[in-house]
Amino acid sequence: MDSAHDLVRLARSLHQRGLTRGTSGNLSVRVAGGMLVTPTNASLGELRTDDLSMVSDAGEPLSGAQPSKEAFLHLAMYRARPQDHAVAHLHSTYATALSCLDDLDDDDVLPPLTAYFVMRVGRMIRLPYFAPGDHGLTETAQRAAASSRALLLANHGPIVSAPSLAQAVDAVEEVEETARLFFLLQGHAIRPLTPAQIASLSAGPRSSLVRQPEPFKQ
Repeated sequence: MDSAHDLVRLARSLHQRGLTRGTSGNLSVRVAGGMLVTPTNASLGELRTDDLSMVSDAGEPLSGAQPSKEAFLHLAMYRARPQDHAVAHLHSTYATALSCLDDLDDDDVLPPLTAYFVMRVGRMIRLPYFAPGDHGLTETAQRAAASSRALLLANHGPIVSAPSLAQAVDAVEEVEETARLFFLLQGHAIRPLTPAQIASLSAGPRSSLVRQPEPFKQ
């Protein structure tokens, strides 16, 4: 598989389906010597392979266009989760709206409404607000990512890592869809999956993505 072409194809798909707008969002894939990441101030819908940035594991730009200013967050996810090889970060509408709500459990932002959220995402942690590109978020994000592949940046949007780029894209889409369901269900009694139902999913083929309940301490 050609990582660059795969990254461009999935980035365009996200844009075409309304999950990114303007120049928002960024994707990366881990490769030998570092990562390929989408560039700064670029629309994911108009991306070309020549536009991609190669960044070292230490965060140094090696080739291509100027990398996304949030490339450091991707590297933080990779350091915390060596088993994962791709990261997707969006400013998708419902997940970003969720990130702005008060009175949520920051340690477990979304209830397990569907089996697909449990299998593809797991527990999602909300991090404190930092301005976009603020490297002060690095340590907090890396510590949180050690216990959860899905993070929600307060007043910003979701970032998710996974073993493959396709899985990372699936997961960040599942975050958006579950956030949409969460808002649609406001005012109704919600019946999330039970602990037993969640545990039963761990026997399935995607057990490596089943939610992990360990608490995160900020």
